[in-house]
Parts: sequence; structure tokens; C-alpha cells
Amino acid sequence: MPLPPAPTKRAALLSPDALDAPARSPSKVARKTESVESAQKPPVMDLFDSRVAGEGSHPAAFKGKEAPKPERTTGTGYKKESIALPQPVAKPKKAKHTGPAKLFVLDTNVLMHDPMCLFRFEEHDIFLPMIVLEELDGHKKGMTEVARNARQTSRTLDALAGTQGADIAKGLKLDTTGHPEAGGCLFFQTKPLDYTLPMSLPQGKADNQILGVVEALRKEYAPREVVLVSKDINMRVKARALGLATDDYQNDKTLEDGDLLYSGSLALPADFWTRQSKTIESWQQGSHTFYRITGPIVGSLLINQFVFFEAPGEPPLYARVTEIRAKTAVLKTLKDYNHLKNAVWGVTTRNREQNFAMNLLMDPEVDFVTLAGTAGTGKTLMALASGLTQVLDDRRYTEIIMTRATVSVGEDIGFLPGTEEEKMGPWMGALDDNLEVLGKTDNGSGEWGRAATNELIRSRIKVKSMNFMRGRTFLNKYVIIDEAQNLTPKQMKTLITRAGPGTKIICMGNLAQIDTPYLTEGSSGMTFAVDRFKGWPHGGHITLARGERSRLADFASEVL
Repeated sequence: MPLPPAPTKRAALLSPDALDAPARSPSKVARKTESVESAQKPPVMDLFDSRVAGEGSHPAAFKGKEAPKPERTTGTGYKKESIALPQPVAKPKKAKHTGPAKLFVLDTNVLMHDPMCLFRFEEHDIFLPMIVLEELDGHKKGMTEVARNARQTSRTLDALAGTQGADIAKGLKLDTTGHPEAGGCLFFQTKPLDYTLPMSLPQGKADNQILGVVEALRKEYAPREVVLVSKDINMRVKARALGLATDDYQNDKTLEDGDLLYSGSLALPADFWTRQSKTIESWQQGSHTFYRITGPIVGSLLINQFVFFEAPGEPPLYARVTEIRAKTAVLKTLKDYNHLKNAVWGVTTRNREQNFAMNLLMDPEVDFVTLAGTAGTGKTLMALASGLTQVLDDRRYTEIIMTRATVSVGEDIGFLPGTEEEKMGPWMGALDDNLEVLGKTDNGSGEWGRAATNELIRSRIKVKSMNFMRGRTFLNKYVIIDEAQNLTPKQMKTLITRAGPGTKIICMGNLAQIDTPYLTEGSSGMTFAVDRFKGWPHGGHITLARGERSRLADFASEVL
């Protein structure tokens, strides 16, 4: 079939006559049409056609997450209409910030805390005092996390200064190294600044020199707002005492102080059955009952979230969200691990949240489980019981791997002798305690049988140190990460990405017992994982609210 003539303009539709037209004979016709078109419109301007609509726009606030890519749809249907769009299509820019751009002065600890912080200040400008560069140079030696961050920051500054056309005097554009979300400029202190600080502040101290730079910039750039950003609380207190604007570096926090951590469960309203009576669908599949519900409550549900209905005089409902489509959701009833016939390695759950957690732990379709709760809620015991059942009885996994962050509550006792597993022994007291409980559940085999069982259990549990996890891959393993609240988001990512095919990872922790300095409930790696994995079809989270250890432990958790 002969080819129709090419369209004369970009994104123009062929006419019905052109479809039946004979093949274009000489190529001169096409060239002539092309030359006429180029005479009317310079070819260089084509490169800028798609940017006309976004002229003058500016990246908006950078939230730390990738902006969703806009889908171009027709006004009535779901299908994308690609014909009517000009080529090449430029990415739409974000709305411009309405207020004036601020000037942020960064403390050294911010750069050593997050080497990418230079690109986290949206359209605002950044100023680095010379003493900050001196302190970075003093911390770059060593293998610690701080030293690595200092070296990474130095490399980033070198890349910004080495771009073509960079002028330190006029400021370095922060978007020249592939970070379009940063719309401001980076300024260095290139000349002495005139400032006066109170005599009570020693002039030679680095913190006080930075405060002096902020004071000088505030006078020089008035009425522009100059803000000191520091992770040092005392530094911020001194700045406020001098009347300087200051703030903490917030980008490392997954949740703000006012936000609530995703609990993993939701109580259904009292009139749930009344509202759903006309539209609900239900069916039986095996031992589970499924319900398809509609209504405004669907908008607040997430995949693998647990819902429950408890009311006096009515049968309770405990279910998990398995599917969400448009305005409908499917609920699947749970297996009751409270009953002795469903005991897992002799362990039965004692409350609602524990039953939710056990359903996640025993589900082979759930690859990542996070359990949060206070001391004595049964996190480690349930994780070990379900792990032993799936390793020794179901043969679903080959072995259990346990690890934890080695952060001391008090003073460090020094180096520990022995192999890797022996060194981790003192940190794994929770493992020994729970194995002792699980070993007592087998009462029918006698003393010799229990000893053989304990030996078999020990052979299937490996204790590993987190320090040597980089580069490893776990195949068909059941991995338990204890005390996960003491991990940073980077450490959490390192551990979770070790999972190979057939591996399940369980993270457990109590966000009220963070022992790592500089970590809070909002910036903990466990909070980071819970927030990022919520709604994923193969991940689940539950917050255990009720302690089952003893009445003494429960009372101590409340009053101390």
C-alpha cells in the first residue's frame, strides 16, 4: 500500500482524502513544503514551543517525594489522547512560590546530617559561611557516617563550582547538577563581614562566628528574611536570644509532630451494617467470608488495613482490606488465632491486635511486616513462633535470621570476644527468653525430646550483625529485625533491600524507646518504613496497644 503524504505541521491529523491519496512521488515536494514551513517559522523556535505555556513558572515546595506524573486524558474518557499533544512534550512546571525567597544560612551539622540538604530548600537561596567549610574539612577523615557525609558534601560543592559558567561571586545555580527541584542559588562567604556580638560570647568559637555571619547578613539584606538552619538545639537557643530567625532541619522527618503514625487498623462506625445493608455483597470462599462494601468509608481505607466492628448485642467483625477499586472495597475475614486449635507453635493470641499481627505473619503473600508496640505486647514471641512454624513445619523458609541495632542503653562495656554470633549473644537476650517460652510449649516429648527440639531450633536460627549486611542477598529466609526504632532510614533501606526471592522481613520496635542519639519518633527508620509501605499489597503494619507480659510491666509502662 502506498504511503500517504506527511502532515505539514506537527501534531496535525491526516485528512480522510490523504489516506486514500497515491504515494508521494518525488521527495522534492516534501522538501519544498518543509522549506516553506521553515521560512514562516524559524527552526530554532521549535525547541521552545513546548515551553511557552510554562514560561515564568517555578518549582513549588519540594516535599521530599517525587511529584506524580500528570496523566493527559480526554474530557470524557479514561484513554490517553496522545495525538493532540505537541511533540516534544515538556514537563509541566510547578506553581511558583508566592512569598519572597529567603536566605538560609546552614550550620555544619546540617550538611553532615544530610549531604543532599543543599537541594531541599525549594526556590530559596543558601549561604555557607567560611567557618562551615573549615569544619567540614576537619570532619572528613575516618570511616564513620559523619565523615562519609562530610566527604559527600565536599564533592557536591565541587560539582556545583565546576559547572560551566559558574561564578561564585554571583552565586552557584543549584539546579545545574541534575536537581530541578532546587530553584535557588548557593552563596559562599567571599569577604569579611562586619558584625558585633555580645561580649559574653567567645569570639573564636565556630558557633558564635556563624551567629555573627547571620547577624551581618540580616543587616545587609534587610528586609529579606535570613534564617539560620541548625540541628544543634543550643545553637538555635542562642540565635533566638540574639533576635535571629532560626529553624531546625525538617526534611529528615517522615512525620511531623502533629501527625499520627499509621496504626494498621480502623474501627468501623456503629451504623456500619445499617448503611451497608442495601449495597453490601458477600460470598464464601474456603473458610473465609468476603464482603464488598461501598460508601465514603472506602476513601479512608488502605490495602492490608484491618477493620473491626464491635458492638454490644451484635456479632463482631474482624477483617482485612484485600482490594480497593474506585468506590468499592473488599473485606476478607480473618483466621482466629485466639482459639487453641489455630495455635502457632503452641502460642495463641490474647487480644485483637495480636490476632491482626499473626494474620500478617502467617500470610505467605505478605513479604514485609512491621510491628510497633510498647514493651510486653508480644512482638518477638509472635514473630519467632510464626517463623518456627513456617521454617520447621511448613518448610516455607529455610531458616530464621535475626539481627538488631547494637545501641546500648547505658555505657558501652567494650569489645566482646568470640565469633560474630557470640559477639551478638549479649544483644540477643530477647531471643533466648522467647525461645525458652516456646520450648516449654512441647510438654508431650519429655526432657530428651525438648532438648532435641531446642537443638533443632538453634540450628535453624542464625544471629547476624547489621554491620556486615551490605552486599548480601537472602534467599527464602525469614528475617527478623529487632529494635528497629534505633535504625536510621538509610540503615532500614540497606536491610530491606537485602531480601531476595521468597524472603519475608519482619521489623519490630517501640518508638517510645529510641536509644540512638539524634533520632526521634518522626525521623526513625521504622517510622520511615511504616509510612512508605502502607497500602502496598504485599506489606502490612499493626500497632500493638495492649501489653501481655505482666501486670507489673503494664503498670510501669503507664506510670513511668
